[in-house]
Amino acid sequence: MSKAYVLVVDDEPDIRELVREILEDEGYAVATAESADQARSLLRERTPQLVLLDIWMPGDDGISLLREWAQGGVCPFPVVMISGHGTVETAVEATRHGAMDFVEKPLSMGKLLATVEQALNAPDAVAAPAGAPAAVVEPVGRSSAMRDLREQAERLAGTDSWVLISGEPGSGRKCLGRYIHSLSERRSGPLVEVAAGTIAGQSAAHELFGQVRGDQVIPGRLEAAAGGTLILDGAADLDAEAQTRLASAIDAGSFQRVGGSERLSLDVRMIAISRRDLTAEAHAGRFRPDLAYALSVIPLTVPPLREHAEDIPELVVFQVDRLVEREQLGYRRFTVAAQNRLRNHHWPGNVQELHNLVQRLLVLGDGIDIEVGEVEAALTERPAAVGGDSDWPQALALPLREARERFERDYLQRQLQRADGSVAQLARLAGMERTHLYRKLRALGIDPREGGESGGGRA
Repeated sequence: MSKAYVLVVDDEPDIRELVREILEDEGYAVATAESADQARSLLRERTPQLVLLDIWMPGDDGISLLREWAQGGVCPFPVVMISGHGTVETAVEATRHGAMDFVEKPLSMGKLLATVEQALNAPDAVAAPAGAPAAVVEPVGRSSAMRDLREQAERLAGTDSWVLISGEPGSGRKCLGRYIHSLSERRSGPLVEVAAGTIAGQSAAHELFGQVRGDQVIPGRLEAAAGGTLILDGAADLDAEAQTRLASAIDAGSFQRVGGSERLSLDVRMIAISRRDLTAEAHAGRFRPDLAYALSVIPLTVPPLREHAEDIPELVVFQVDRLVEREQLGYRRFTVAAQNRLRNHHWPGNVQELHNLVQRLLVLGDGIDIEVGEVEAALTERPAAVGGDSDWPQALALPLREARERFERDYLQRQLQRADGSVAQLARLAGMERTHLYRKLRALGIDPREGGESGGGRA
């Protein structure tokens, strides 16, 4: 498999061919376009993982083309601008519309290659409107349950079979999906995640399959994941129309963008995640049977934390080290008595609950040692996922609007965890209409995709 597919857009034939030759020698798949119109045509056929875009061209200039691609709010692929005589104003405008970097003419091939590699390896380089997935980690634990899980994942990684990962919320299902991708033959391809519960109606079809509006092509998640893996989180919550389209695409091995006529190859490995049994959902008439069978080729279950509690000391060390390194929190260590108390907790929120508790103790506690009494106090607090009740005496001193926002944010975050990140389920729990709920989540800065799990493995 080639490293990545790169589109070079430049009106100078010598530049186009030179860049093509250099990149192909490095193992990249390359297409070239001499104009904005030709670039649009190539985009209808295949979504690149990187675009090298000249600013000054006959017809539409590169900045205008970049602005067109970014109309949805985020450019669906990384773009590096090429310019022989740009200005500071030009650079500022291109950056505002999503350009990642600039290379100047005459081109330095060494700098060009370094820029291409940096752009493709950037955290947000995957062509996914909702941003890049989290870092890949190996499931932590020496218990027989976790050893078996890793062995199954490693065997599955050697195949291209589709996988259905089930388990309780917070158990580390997405972490396992990312781990399988990282070991697979598709690991050099993109890893794209979509939360099925956050999209509905026509927007679900647009999100998965992309759309064509006039000359504008907006790639979807399936297209962005071409050559790689798509993690479909909350598969049971997938909208009925999207279920029909996806089942049809699987059967045909290809799909069309909404509003488009060209068929694109379905070149993805699907890893579906569900808290509900898809076969049971199909029997109950809530899910398409053919899609349920297609997504369930190989079932894999992540055990709840209470079933491998012997791994808790190792998980605690992992979580502490990760939080200290990533969030610059002060280091603290759990005493043996504290670890033993953690081993005997039921953990209804699984690894996610453990992560949140460790984070809270690092942030709020004093001293190097975390004793059993401090753990006991943290475990008996009512909130399992967000700020504790001790915040509310201070909240009562706030203006009404700020206090209400704090309550709404805490309430919706807790309900979102109960709903396992599903906005559809959250709407039912909160008794809110979904359109209003989306607006409220955005206003409060709550990302539904972060309402599931985090940190269930080893980096």
